Amino acid sequence: MQHPEPVPHPEPVPRPESAPRPGPHWITTPLTPELLRGALDLETTERGGLQPHRLPARARAQYTDSQLSVAETQPSGVRLVFRTRATAVELDTLRTKRAYVGAPPRPDGVYDLLVDGRLVRQASVSGGNTLTIDMTTGTTTTESGPPGTVRFTELPREAKDVEIWLPHNEATELLALRTDAPVEPLPDRGRKVWLHHGSSISHGSDAASPTTTWPALAASLAGVELINLGLSGSALLDPFLARALRDTPAELISLKLGINVVNADLMRLRAFAPAVHGFLDTIREGHPQTPLLVVSPILCPIHEDTPGPCAPDLGNLVNGQIQFKALGDPAEKAAGKLTLGIIREELSRIVTQRAAEDPHLHYLDGRALYGAADLTELPLPDALHPDAATHRRIGERFAKLAFTGGGAFAAGGA
Repeated sequence: MQHPEPVPHPEPVPRPESAPRPGPHWITTPLTPELLRGALDLETTERGGLQPHRLPARARAQYTDSQLSVAETQPSGVRLVFRTRATAVELDTLRTKRAYVGAPPRPDGVYDLLVDGRLVRQASVSGGNTLTIDMTTGTTTTESGPPGTVRFTELPREAKDVEIWLPHNEATELLALRTDAPVEPLPDRGRKVWLHHGSSISHGSDAASPTTTWPALAASLAGVELINLGLSGSALLDPFLARALRDTPAELISLKLGINVVNADLMRLRAFAPAVHGFLDTIREGHPQTPLLVVSPILCPIHEDTPGPCAPDLGNLVNGQIQFKALGDPAEKAAGKLTLGIIREELSRIVTQRAAEDPHLHYLDGRALYGAADLTELPLPDALHPDAATHRRIGERFAKLAFTGGGAFAAGGA
């Protein structure tokens, strides 16, 4: 299989100014579902803009978890796509940026501009709202701010495919799209849809930009269309999430399960196995023969043999980052508390059992994506999440292990 060239590392790409400037020939194009990919729902806001959601309205009505509400509105994998001869593009947005009490400021979210599949520009937007989270109490406050404009100029004049990938870590309300030439929806290129669900690592954690999260990198290498349901802190085997996966059209599906169940100390072994079976049963109702890959957690030393819950160690900063620690006791494993080692054994057992009657179900040990040797070379900066270089490594390895050779998706890539 011929892989497209990997998306280049974003740092060398110039970032234009984000302030809007008047133009004599701007064309405003209505923001419609035909111009957006990667979202499962679009909500019309009070401003008349569009708020992309990565969970459908029915699912959003079935939980009260504020963390999941924040995560699903952060548009990881969501992008504007269109065909145009425009040399200049402006996008008005209203962002909501997170801040944590006691932690260093988070970097601004990044917009990645791709032309005919290649990263050519990056920018951030100013203004917007700030959501401040107190991790010790779980309380939040919101400070309102004005919309901003991201602007890309000096694009080639010929007809081209344009993609604007929205920041994977900032909720983004889309207000207006302007160009200096007409825009039309991107034609169907016949690429298969890969639907992925996972934790904050799949969401993007500390990736450098939206096209360099590991799922986005793997999708680029494999030549597939990504729908990323990586939801920070929220890969918890919820039934409403299984139904969302069941009802979303896709030719390839993967589930990266386990780390959040341990982080949250959500359930014991007795509940975990039936929950996994139920999750898979629901997905199979809508995708009875779709290649379905279950991926266990990558290596994470704090939870390999120590149960959760997991908590930030607010007094422990390493290179400016708060460290995470496991608060459980390894002796509690005897009472059914879960660790990553137990999770991997159970997922492997479940997939092996079910695969006897489901030949399209597959298993991948997450340590094949990031294991002991990788930890030595690329340690987890906060003891829990991979950095930008590690996202690249995981994405490249997933593309190779899943989409080539005897991988679960070997027939599904470009």
